Amino acid sequence: MNIFLQLFLSFFQVGLFSIGGGYAAIPLIQVQSVDIKGWLTLAEFADLVTIAEMTPGPIAINSATFVGMKVAGLGGVLAATLGNILPSCIIMIILAKLYEKYNKQTLLKDILENVRPVVVAAIFTAGLSLLQLAIGSIALGLEALDLFAIIVFVLAFLLLNSKRIKVGPILLLVVGALVGIGYALIRGMV
Repeated sequence: MNIFLQLFLSFFQVGLFSIGGGYAAIPLIQVQSVDIKGWLTLAEFADLVTIAEMTPGPIAINSATFVGMKVAGLGGVLAATLGNILPSCIIMIILAKLYEKYNKQTLLKDILENVRPVVVAAIFTAGLSLLQLAIGSIALGLEALDLFAIIVFVLAFLLLNSKRIKVGPILLLVVGALVGIGYALIRGMV
């Protein structure tokens, strides 16, 4: 099968089934690009999520662009990105018409309320996978844990959830990148 068609169909599936937005798409992108197609390693996938999070725009579209470029250049970017956004465009047009017609129905409200916990579970699962990749796996033993990464994670978590200190995620990403650069330079000098 043509690589452009493979990219389009893989990211069409991601776009079609990533109910809940970009973070809900992360596990689907991982399955398509790492597990099924083998386009990325797990380490490359972690880099993809980091880059997609740091760059402007939706994480799923940024991820599709990244994978498309890596796999097939500019044509791959177009195929993966189009595949990713097309289901949303179609679904939103249909849902807007249905919502306009049936917004007073309790069945629709019940459906939306019950899908919400599933979306949160998908995001939480993706977050746990990325956390394990970032700080190391407890299952592999304490020596597999990266103490520096754990400290950065805890500090970032505390700052993002602090009621006294207001640190936005953008500033925290910039500081995290600078700390990572500094840490890499120090490790290289030792």
